[in-house]
Amino acid sequence: MVLAAFVTLASLLVDRAVGDPQTPYHPVALLGRFVGWWGVPARYPVRLQRGAGAVLTIATALLFAAPFALFSACAPWYCYLIAAPFLLKICFAWRALEEHAAAVARGLGEGIDCGRDRAGRMVSRDTAALDREQVLSAAYESMAENLVDSIIAPLFYFGIFGLAGAAVYRAANTMDAMLGYRDERARLGWCAARLDDLLTFIPARIAGIILLAYFAVRGRFAQAYAALRNDARKRPGFNGGIPMAAIAGGVGVVLEKPGVYAIGLPEQTLEEAGAEIVAAVRAATLIFAALLVGALFLLWAVSNT
Repeated sequence: MVLAAFVTLASLLVDRAVGDPQTPYHPVALLGRFVGWWGVPARYPVRLQRGAGAVLTIATALLFAAPFALFSACAPWYCYLIAAPFLLKICFAWRALEEHAAAVARGLGEGIDCGRDRAGRMVSRDTAALDREQVLSAAYESMAENLVDSIIAPLFYFGIFGLAGAAVYRAANTMDAMLGYRDERARLGWCAARLDDLLTFIPARIAGIILLAYFAVRGRFAQAYAALRNDARKRPGFNGGIPMAAIAGGVGVVLEKPGVYAIGLPEQTLEEAGAEIVAAVRAATLIFAALLVGALFLLWAVSNT
């Protein structure tokens, strides 16, 4: 447990230092190519797609997690201490979220089309007709949602199940991002979507509580709570609306997907509030990391009494 606490902190430092290397050989990129190979509905008869999706989803998660589990089981403690922060870093992304959102903001400075193009790399929606606020909304919605998907949830499962737990979550979330849509992929991707919903349920609510505490300190608890209560369910799904609503209310902005939802109240523009949104995500990350490290030390102390 002490090792896990050290690895948690060290992995955050690794993330801030190196971010996500842009290489096709990154393990998550390799995972994505593998899912892209089998995740083609036309490969399977319609009547077999749900079953094939379930089998391949579970098999892919286990296959991706296997090297992490093997390393954890076999590596001497001193090797684990050195390598585990880098392996855990594979399963989450913090600095990259900030970099992608900043790239969208810079792109808008070069022109609306550049901003739309960069936002389109972060979200699945069509960005071709979005205005400036809607482009920024796409970027900051992704950042808010990924506070859970890309940071808190992987660290949460690392704290409980070790490196293999973080890897299983990363695999499930990646498969959901690629296949969990209500189109021709719905049958093949149903298991990935439900698995991601299940695994994200608790981390999303932890994130909501942390964000409420953060905004309470900043004197914005009432606004954050009102948005969480009134708007979190506007976004489809069980989990993604929670961090989005808490941040929108706490900062005082509207996060909007045109024709689908509008979350929060427009006290300021997203262009004005960008730094506050980044600060909220940073604070929630650090608060959760501190809580996780504290819990690991507490469990170690209790187990040694």
